[in-house]
Amino acid sequence: MLLFAGLGNPGAKYANNRHNVGFMAADAIARRHSFSPWSKKFQGLIAEGMLGGEKIILIKPQTFMNLSGQAVGEALRFYKLAPSALTVFYDEIDLPERKLRVKTGGGAGGHNGIRSIDDHVGNAYRRVRIGVGHPGVKELVHGHVLSDFAKADREWLEPLLDAIAANAEMIVRDDEPGFMNKVSVAVQGKAAPEREKTGPKQESPKQQSHIRQARPQQPAVKLPETGPMAAMLKKLFGGKN
Repeated sequence: MLLFAGLGNPGAKYANNRHNVGFMAADAIARRHSFSPWSKKFQGLIAEGMLGGEKIILIKPQTFMNLSGQAVGEALRFYKLAPSALTVFYDEIDLPERKLRVKTGGGAGGHNGIRSIDDHVGNAYRRVRIGVGHPGVKELVHGHVLSDFAKADREWLEPLLDAIAANAEMIVRDDEPGFMNKVSVAVQGKAAPEREKTGPKQESPKQQSHIRQARPQQPAVKLPETGPMAAMLKKLFGGKN
C-alpha cells in the first residue's frame, strides 16, 4: 500500500489557485483510474484505488496548506506506513511553468505544506514538484501562488495533469526518470501559439484586400465596322477615330 498526497487549500475560493495544483493532480489520478468517491478521514478527503497492482490511498488534506502534515501524518500512522511509502504532489515556484521534477528527501524550499509534513513524518518521502513559475521578487510570491491560473495556462496545465494521471503507475514502479520524461513530452510545445507552429497564414486571392489584388487586364472590345451599330456609332462620334 502507498499513500499519495496532493496539497492545496480547501474551498471553492482556492480551487483554481496555483497553490492547489497538488489537489488538481490528485483529482486527475482519481478520475483516470476510477478511484472510489472521496470521503472524509484523517482531517482530509481520501479516495482508494489501484495502480500497477498496488493499492493506493489518495489524500487531500483539508487542514489548509500550512498544516498539511497533520492529515498526512495521521494517515501514515493509521496504515502503519513508513515515510518511504509517501508521495506528495505540490506546487513549486522554483520551477518554470509546465516543468515537473521528482526527488526523494531534501529541504522544504520555503513551501509551508512541505515544511509541515517534514515536521510530522520527516523528509524521507518522494516529492513530485509541479512548476508554477516565480513572480520575480520574493514579495510577490504569496499573491502569485494564491492567484488563479490564467485561462491561457490551461493549454499546458491540462496536458500536464493528464500526463501525471496517465503515467502515475511509473511512480509505483519507482521509474522516476521515465515518469518525468512522459510528462515532459506531453506538455512540450502545448503553449506555443498556432502561428509559431505552422508559420504565418497565407491569404488566398479571394481573402486578400481588393487593393492588393491585381485587376486582370480586360481584352479590347472590337467595334463593328458595318451594320446598324456601326451607323449609330458613326452618327454619335462623327466618324472620328
